[in-house]
Amino acid sequence: MRILLAEDNIDLAKWVAKLLSQSNYVVDTVHRGDDADEALRQHSYDVAILDLALPGLEGIEVLKRLRARKKDTPVIILTANDAVSARVAGLDAGADDYLVKPFDAKELEARIRVQLRRVRQLIEPELAFGALRLKTDSREILLGGNLLDVPPRERAVLELLIRRGGRPISKNELAARVFGLDDETNASAIEIYVHRLRKKLEGQDVLIHTVRGLGYVLRLQHG
Repeated sequence: MRILLAEDNIDLAKWVAKLLSQSNYVVDTVHRGDDADEALRQHSYDVAILDLALPGLEGIEVLKRLRARKKDTPVIILTANDAVSARVAGLDAGADDYLVKPFDAKELEARIRVQLRRVRQLIEPELAFGALRLKTDSREILLGGNLLDVPPRERAVLELLIRRGGRPISKNELAARVFGLDDETNASAIEIYVHRLRKKLEGQDVLIHTVRGLGYVLRLQHG
């Protein structure tokens, strides 16, 4: 899952980004409104977290421009202004949620999960593909009933494959969702992650299949 965090308080931004990264989110951090607007134009995000008081372009304007482009990316507003009028203005501009500073990190993560569930309209507590199970709330992955302990990027690749439910996803799209803005996007690294995941799936009823020209897809194999 890829998140855009637009926050001009550098220390706060680092703290939030670190916490979200520890929960296996890919976080792109910007400190100016114009940079946030450009990132939202150029990339696809699962959730955007916008501070209202951004230099260059105010967060409310970033939000308005996003909605004017007919993009339904979930947006959570962060602000130090707890006035009802400010909240109403943000929600009227197209925000999906509103969090007043200071806030608890667990509450922010909970609100992110709510937006992810809303967008995907997930009723099931988990998604399954063969021996693989993805818990949609905690985003834990189980293999054959046991928690699968994998590094964050391998885990991100496998999560995206599970969410595709047997539909192919390209190497470039995987790279775009796994690597953040500050990382060197490396599509060839995806091949390494897939190779490692294939070894971990050995002996199970599911495999990662390469579809020429389309990318990778999960498939069931019957012994």
